[in-house]
Amino acid sequence: MDNPEFMSAQPAETSTAPSLPWRDALKVYLEPATLRMLALGFSAGLPLLLVLGTLSFRLREAGIDRTTIGYLSWVGLAYGFKWVWAPLVDRLPLPPLTTLLGRRRGWLLLAQGMVVAGLVGMALNDPRQGLAPLIWCALLVAFGSATQDIALDAFRIESAETRKQAALAAAYQTGYRLAMIWAGAGVLWVAAWAEVAPAAAAATGAAAYQNGAWKTAYLVMAASMAVGVLTVLLSPEPVRRVLPKPKNAAEWLQSVLIEPFADFIRRYKWQAALILSLIAIYRISDVVMGIMANPFYVDMGFTKDEVATVSKIYGVVMTLAGAFVGGVLSMRLGVMRVLMLGAVLSAASNLLFAWLASRGHDLTALIAVVSADNLAGGIASAAFIAYLSSLTNISYSATQYALFSSLMLLLPKFIAGYSGAFVDAHGYAQFFTGTALLGVPVLLLVALAARITTTKAPAGRQ
Repeated sequence: MDNPEFMSAQPAETSTAPSLPWRDALKVYLEPATLRMLALGFSAGLPLLLVLGTLSFRLREAGIDRTTIGYLSWVGLAYGFKWVWAPLVDRLPLPPLTTLLGRRRGWLLLAQGMVVAGLVGMALNDPRQGLAPLIWCALLVAFGSATQDIALDAFRIESAETRKQAALAAAYQTGYRLAMIWAGAGVLWVAAWAEVAPAAAAATGAAAYQNGAWKTAYLVMAASMAVGVLTVLLSPEPVRRVLPKPKNAAEWLQSVLIEPFADFIRRYKWQAALILSLIAIYRISDVVMGIMANPFYVDMGFTKDEVATVSKIYGVVMTLAGAFVGGVLSMRLGVMRVLMLGAVLSAASNLLFAWLASRGHDLTALIAVVSADNLAGGIASAAFIAYLSSLTNISYSATQYALFSSLMLLLPKFIAGYSGAFVDAHGYAQFFTGTALLGVPVLLLVALAARITTTKAPAGRQ
């Protein structure tokens, strides 16, 4: 990275928009570091839906009730607690992987191996024969995926200068969303293709479930992790920062566990509470709603082929457009303005799902809703990743970013665990409307956070 000190993108200073020419703003998307983040973003995004959204489709089709599916979504809380082991990923070497690949790439390869092993285990277990083995494998995938996120966030932050972080975030988000579509739409398409015979028109739910088809689909997903594995093996390790060796165990614990969090508090003081509150709820509408999206599709009578086709065609186009627009606008107009736009669009798109609930099996309406939702998600995520990156001190990049991204998921995923029970009690329309209303406080927090200015860490501080 060009500047080894704390990154000060100053996204909160909305009065001064970046003056980078349009040609330079677009050219950065062709640089090697940006292209690597596209592939690594794919590797990061692939596991998420396979233990959450797609798994909920599979479980609902297997006849598992919505309340149980909601509670099982707490597997995703692994992402909310990754800050606990982030200091180890940030500083602990992994011989011989660290010797062969470097600290960041060594941890990335280990994490990807855990994801592959867990996905293979999920492929080999039938939920109708018992949920425990499948859930343990899902936990392995979630833990490996969260660990990959920790190392990858640090790898991204250390791979380019501050002014290019928005572009790297957009490329990362594009790859991430493409993987989510492959893990959401692609896995459904593969499962439908792998069925021994097309399910009878009258067969629904557990009667239409074929575990062999899902086994094939999850094995294909495990093989798809090769994109990330090859990228890690072929990528250069970011320039390694020479850190002073601790004198004793107490000093090591201070530098690894305490100092990354203390540094953030020192820089923002009481404003840290406002920033952390914004991080904690910015994506709450999307995350809480997402757990019930696939069970909703099943209950509305949409087939795997229909959901896969709509997500694959319209979802891909609108996701790419959203991530690209979000990245370019963040560099051109400033992150905070785009952060506000993303918050409004994300909440509004959930109201479209409430409207879809009143339409029943309407494929045209599904296309419109999925397109709008993916566009909103792409814009919001690209700006949000850039915002989180700008808050991070390069000396503690993995630990601090893990804290931010964990906090982003912890409360939403906990609330999402009750989503199935809420739907059972009140119905889908009320549920989607409620998730949209959850986004209203986000608008106030973005407006308040826009008044906060960021400052560089003192030059001598590690």
